Amino acid sequence: MCPALLDFTIGFGKAIHPVDFYNAHHSLYEYVNDSICRHHSHFTGDLMNISKIDLNLLVYLDMLLREKNVTRAANQLNITQPAMSNGLKRLRDLLNDPILVRTSDGMVPTERAKELAPVVRGVLLTLEETLQPNKEFEPAHSHRVFRIMASDYAASTLIPALLKRLRAQAPGTSLDIMTPSDVTFHDVENGKVDMAINRFDQLPQSFHQKTIWKDAFACLVHKQNPILQNFNLDTYLKGQHIWVSKTGFGVGVGMDPADVQKLGWVDEALAKFGKQRNIGVFTRNYHVAMHLAVETDLIATLPYRAAMLYRNDSSMQVLDPPFPIPSIELKMIWSPLLHQDASHIWLRRLIVEIAEELS
Repeated sequence: MCPALLDFTIGFGKAIHPVDFYNAHHSLYEYVNDSICRHHSHFTGDLMNISKIDLNLLVYLDMLLREKNVTRAANQLNITQPAMSNGLKRLRDLLNDPILVRTSDGMVPTERAKELAPVVRGVLLTLEETLQPNKEFEPAHSHRVFRIMASDYAASTLIPALLKRLRAQAPGTSLDIMTPSDVTFHDVENGKVDMAINRFDQLPQSFHQKTIWKDAFACLVHKQNPILQNFNLDTYLKGQHIWVSKTGFGVGVGMDPADVQKLGWVDEALAKFGKQRNIGVFTRNYHVAMHLAVETDLIATLPYRAAMLYRNDSSMQVLDPPFPIPSIELKMIWSPLLHQDASHIWLRRLIVEIAEELS
């Protein structure tokens, strides 16, 4: 079988030079064979058999199992729908398994396909990393666009310093800042986004991550707010508050003041004391929360670094909360596909340096 050449995108948002797997080094087949057999002891195919397989079919299989739709999978790989259908037929013949079965809920993967999915994904990720060109990054001459998903909090406290440093060291580069609602973990995994900077409850195991800093909480209030005359837990609870979203991936719809578990850090901390605050405004934006605190008698309980953006505003006062709130951890996460990329390594190191300076 003479393998076809494929523009080896694997849905990762960028093209790699076409790879002739037939002429690839023999160890490539050994790697794939070992990976599959190591995870599935019931496979009996030997190295000679697997070396005759068109390894581009692994790309098709990975995309089909992720999209669960032939047309969408074809679009992701920039091939025609008939070509993808033909690839699915070849995969079914090769594996002696339907792979995807049509149901009332759409195309559903078989049990064997579910078993294969993480193995195939791991093989392709390793290949992608291995085939990346290892070029030295020259920031002063680069015109790269760095795409970063940043929460409102991160965009306010970290990005301005990052932009200042980029303009000094890499003036030809630019930043594309996206919000959490613009991006999914799938986008980060595929390398369509260089990194995401946020506070995360859970992360896919495949992601690389680095803590940028930890931050405590503070209360931002107007100096004419009567609560300043006697600021304690009782007066805090009697006051009116601004709630701010955790700003994770995806868009939240509607908030219930009684649902403490969904309200986040501040309200979970209060719940440990059997207390609940009066929330007058729900917002998904830290800047909105801070502006409302400036214009009204509402109390904004925010990460300390965000509250300190108003430290030079003579009309505002920053206070320690009258009860303990666990600190939050700001992290940057990125795909294994970009881990060895020279420009990405440079950006990560720059962000770490800036965070240390701001700390």
